[in-house]
Amino acid sequence: MSATPLSVGTRIAERRIDGRGVLVGYLPVGFPDLATSIDAAVALVENGVDAIELGLPYSDPVMDGIAIQQATQVALSAGFRIRDVFTAVEAVRSRVDAPVLVMTYWNPVVQYGADRFADQLRDAGGAGLITPDITPDSAADWIATSVRTGLDRVFLAAPSSTDERLKLTVENSRGFVYAVSTMGITGARADVAASARTLVERLRAAGAENTCVGIGISRGDQVAEVLEYADGAIVGSALVTALAERGVAGVAATAAELATGLRSGTARPQAH
Repeated sequence: MSATPLSVGTRIAERRIDGRGVLVGYLPVGFPDLATSIDAAVALVENGVDAIELGLPYSDPVMDGIAIQQATQVALSAGFRIRDVFTAVEAVRSRVDAPVLVMTYWNPVVQYGADRFADQLRDAGGAGLITPDITPDSAADWIATSVRTGLDRVFLAAPSSTDERLKLTVENSRGFVYAVSTMGITGARADVAASARTLVERLRAAGAENTCVGIGISRGDQVAEVLEYADGAIVGSALVTALAERGVAGVAATAAELATGLRSGTARPQAH
């Protein structure tokens, strides 16, 4: 496989032609160790996941639920370094043909150097960044850097966002807009909030071409439900828990179950 960068927007467009949405899987780099985290990410794609979201472990993960917090703490305690992210991205892209985004809080990128980070991510074959703790109006440097490097920039939208804020988010996102289905921290939930559907409708009205829903999705039937109205479903905590409890085999099995939601026969939203 090539390490040439692949935009997640390209993968969404390909799946739309096929009449279905995408499944995005999240795992933290370096948990339980670097090699296993790479194998686990590869297993996601081999079991039906369309795009990978690799988390950069951070010491103050204010938006992450307990499963992800515990996993990132293990990675940090084992000696994780930012450069490990680029190693992981390149290794994954050499083995599977799927876009790889990095989910990161902004402070580590600033400390590393935004231009240096972006250049190394691009050179490793990464698609771009998901940045949960910065908004477009505070991200001028990152927007300029992502334009220069051609990287995706995924900003978050919440049900509480004003229409003006949603429009700003749509205009400045590349790849997709990350629709947060519920307020608060991440984690698997029994029901994906109904507010997600309304939020996606508002994002479409604001001009969003691609919208993926995350936070709270843990089962294949929930994936199918989300893909009735959104372009993608993002799963994190359920996969991290599977890796913690049952290793790479557990991640593979969980991914395969989640991917059943891609084959449910639900109608896809038309291209916008």
